[in-house]
Amino acid sequence: MTTTKIRQMKQSGEKIAMLTSYDYTLARLVDEAGVDILLVGDSASNIVCGNQYTLPITLDEMIFLTRGVVRAAQHSLVVADMPFGSYQVNEDEAVRNAIRMVKESGADAVKLEGGREIVGAIRRMVQAGVPVCGHLGLTPQSVNQFGGYGLRAKEEAEAQKLVADAKLLDEAGCFCIVLEKIPAALAKRVTEQVSCPTIGIGAGNGTDGQVLVLHDMLGLNQGFKPKFLRQFAHLAGDIHSAVADYVASVKDTSFPSAEESY
Repeated sequence: MTTTKIRQMKQSGEKIAMLTSYDYTLARLVDEAGVDILLVGDSASNIVCGNQYTLPITLDEMIFLTRGVVRAAQHSLVVADMPFGSYQVNEDEAVRNAIRMVKESGADAVKLEGGREIVGAIRRMVQAGVPVCGHLGLTPQSVNQFGGYGLRAKEEAEAQKLVADAKLLDEAGCFCIVLEKIPAALAKRVTEQVSCPTIGIGAGNGTDGQVLVLHDMLGLNQGFKPKFLRQFAHLAGDIHSAVADYVASVKDTSFPSAEESY
């Protein structure tokens, strides 16, 4: 899978399936299942590190996690999030860090949150040969500014800015744009007005594709059930039962058996 093929999927009307991945073992399974894009999201800050927000994860940590996912990907395009602080200071530092991400992790592309404020950095990254995925709407790195994770662009002024930002990202060379937690009608409107594909999460079915956090859709995060999330499995219970069975088997000495011993 390449960025060119992702663009062609919009033109042909084929929906794009994206999922997050943070390690080699699960990424290999997701890749083999036919996902188009593996996103090494800065949601690893929550999922892997146990932080409340995405903000604490570092560029070095994102590079480390992305390497494992890249090794697993035989089919999927691998996109790595640029973490908070790695591209906001100035354009020179942003481009330098994006190049470092690609060189050291092997990612096929990077993802940045924001619109007009960072379009200069995106343009320079693309010119330097780094494919970029944009991200508009609810941008978790700005959670402290927003005051929470609520629906974005409900009012017309913010909706108009989002449409304008999407056009700027498209013109700057983004090969796709994630639209997070915005009204479905607005997401459809953006999708129709940009040439690059849009990937929705909590943005309805009018986008060119969808993305979910892998651990959420597998039912591993039992306490997180927003309206947009469909759990395609309920693995938390299965894992709990398996571990409980293992503990009981060790305690009662039924594991390992004679057949499982050398």
